[in-house]
Amino acid sequence: MARFVRFAHELGPRFGVVEDAEVAVIEPHPFTAFRPTGERVPVAGLRLLAPVIPTKIVGVGRNYRDHAAELGSEVPDQPLLFLKPSSAVIGPGEAIRLPSEMSAEVHHEGELAVVIGRLLHRAGPEQALEGVLGYTAANDVTARDLQRSEEQWFRAKGFDSFCPLGPAIATDLDPSRLQVRCLVDGQVRQHTTTADLVFDVPTLLAEISRVVTLVPGDVVLTGTPAGVGPLVPGNRVRVEVEGVGALENPVVARPVGGEEGSAAGVTAQQPPR
Repeated sequence: MARFVRFAHELGPRFGVVEDAEVAVIEPHPFTAFRPTGERVPVAGLRLLAPVIPTKIVGVGRNYRDHAAELGSEVPDQPLLFLKPSSAVIGPGEAIRLPSEMSAEVHHEGELAVVIGRLLHRAGPEQALEGVLGYTAANDVTARDLQRSEEQWFRAKGFDSFCPLGPAIATDLDPSRLQVRCLVDGQVRQHTTTADLVFDVPTLLAEISRVVTLVPGDVVLTGTPAGVGPLVPGNRVRVEVEGVGALENPVVARPVGGEEGSAAGVTAQQPPR
């Protein structure tokens, strides 16, 4: 198993492979043939970035029965798919910014995310996992009040900072039985295993690839379990995925009337192509 990370470097964002207490720098990136540069940097003090800025993020709604029940909804007969914009992506340690002037009820949604490594187009479930580079942790942050009030979820799911990803892309994991937890200020709010998914990872990838072509760097969010709840400024959210690690983000209020800085540094952190 390898754990790829993306991190801030004086020459710009770089990729590397975690090896004990160090990161072995690679080039160009893990989505194609790569080579080690020979440079090694200590993990301690490294500023990790989102492991990828995808061209598209495909989310899956109500993919755990207990979560559908807590929302008062039925489990769908087929995967309930939606998109989040790449500008929603932030990395470990970056702040989730609550748009309090537009939403009074923003929830965390911890989940397993699939990172695509090879093109998938109309793939069957038997071939789908061949297109996976690895897995990471995600927080599908959602403005629940907007989600309830609108049939389309663009606003509810799409605010800047509403898709934390990280800390690493872990390869060679079995996605069928991974522990997933979400904690807020150290208190466990969500805890499940991916064995409880309504539609498993191969089924999701096959269904999605029938609709859109998945390309290297794309991310599929597999759904969140019961236990979603509100976030307020000052909270610290931690999403843990077995074999991947922990993704932590503070929660702050978004400044009214404008943003501080760029959206997740997307301009400076474009995905490899």
